[in-house]
Amino acid sequence: MRTRARQRGVALLLALVLMALVTIIAYDIWFSGALEQRRSFAVLSLEQGLQYGFGGEAFAAQVLLKDSQESQQDFPAEAWATPLPPIPIDGGQVEVGLEDMQGRFNLNSLIDPSTGNANPDMVDQFRRLLEIVGLEDKWADLLVDWLDADVTPTFPDGGEDSLYTTQAPPYLAANGPITSTSELLALPGFGIDRYRKIQPFVAALPTDAKLNVCTASGEVLDSLGTGQRQFSTDAKWLAKQRAGKCFPSLNDLWSSLPPADADRLKKKNYVVDRSNYFRLTSVTTIGTAQFTLYSLLKRDQGGLSRPILRSWGSD
Repeated sequence: MRTRARQRGVALLLALVLMALVTIIAYDIWFSGALEQRRSFAVLSLEQGLQYGFGGEAFAAQVLLKDSQESQQDFPAEAWATPLPPIPIDGGQVEVGLEDMQGRFNLNSLIDPSTGNANPDMVDQFRRLLEIVGLEDKWADLLVDWLDADVTPTFPDGGEDSLYTTQAPPYLAANGPITSTSELLALPGFGIDRYRKIQPFVAALPTDAKLNVCTASGEVLDSLGTGQRQFSTDAKWLAKQRAGKCFPSLNDLWSSLPPADADRLKKKNYVVDRSNYFRLTSVTTIGTAQFTLYSLLKRDQGGLSRPILRSWGSD
């Protein structure tokens, strides 16, 4: 009797163990399947987001082509700069917007492409911009050395490979044009807080991109001249002046600057009132997945636009 009871107890224990094993295996199969399904949905959503982003590029190209045929200037009151409401799609929405990147200071303009060395006019302007946004002007020298082709540190605040190889982990200076303003974070000590202050006012464009005074912020406009704060003191006033037109026009700008600064800008053709480089931001939301595509578009003389740089998730 005792032997039979023990046998029944062992059989019950084995049954419970087997049931537990079956439950664990079944749960693992279910969890793996759910995880794979979720992963497949995310990959599909990202692919859809990319395709919608490409569609946004085609739409932006048509808008910019029409603008080039109707206007000889580019300013914030034009159709290309007007935000569109979210576009509904199956299971989500798409949001697109265009920004004139020539309304920002081009960091690559710090270097004269004909010599590979610093452009003194652009360096001085960048120093003024740094001061206007509340940063130290020493970062201009450090950025020049990050961009220029030589390995000689700029006096007094520059730094070349000998500075960057002491970082953890060590790295080397770029010694060439940059494609993203986030490379400012590679400057030792610059940090995210300084980057957030300067980021809305700078761009990383080809060296042929000149500043468009019609779309430039007040801070960037004030950096064009020495000792002036005319446009950056009242953002609402500047926006009001730009209602329906380009402001300041080139003639307005010349009259607002000290004569020496105006003559320098005219002689070297540093500023324009028409743009060729625009950034398209496409945000696609499908369910809980979100995909952001940043496309740098270049518009040629005929008005046709094409993407020359794309980035995902971060500009």
